[in-house]
Amino acid sequence: MLCTLISLVADFFDGMAARALKTPQGVGKELDSLADVVSFGVVPGFILKFMLFNSLISGNYHLSDTMASMVSNAGFLFTLFAALRLAKFNVDTRQSDSFVGLATPAATIFVVGVYVVFDRNSFGLFDLLHTPYFVFGILASLCYLMIAEIPMFSFKLKSKGWNDNKLPYSFIGLAVILLILLKFAALPLIIFIYVLVSITQKLIKT
Repeated sequence: MLCTLISLVADFFDGMAARALKTPQGVGKELDSLADVVSFGVVPGFILKFMLFNSLISGNYHLSDTMASMVSNAGFLFTLFAALRLAKFNVDTRQSDSFVGLATPAATIFVVGVYVVFDRNSFGLFDLLHTPYFVFGILASLCYLMIAEIPMFSFKLKSKGWNDNKLPYSFIGLAVILLILLKFAALPLIIFIYVLVSITQKLIKT
């Protein structure tokens, strides 16, 4: 989890570092996506595989460890869809000021948050998260959201003023409050609210 947190911080500041070092734009963009595939594709894929494997061998599914391991490899579908999402992002000119589909770091935050809830049995949700049906549901939902044609607001500030940045400032404030109250267990809730707000914003505009 610590490595994922470091990756998130590095992902936030890598653009500024690239501009400061005057890295060629094309090279920096490709290297950024390559790093993101590992940090926000492979790592959550392993987490989902682990959760699936544990839920399969502990339930009454009559699967051998070998079969459970093979089935749990479905967790790496997250990795494939993350790579596809990053490839689409690199060639999609619409995503300069906002995102189309759920960004891979956001999807990773959701997975890490769910794992923390699972590992610590936060709010007594262990039994729910320990079912393969629920984990498969999370996997399918995140894979879809990463490549969905759904506009998602970004946190690139247009200015320092409140009027131009009401939504990101308000969301960040809400996220901080939830983190204080719920700690790491707030992570999946924050991403869920982010997706919900983005979808609502799209429906209002249409």
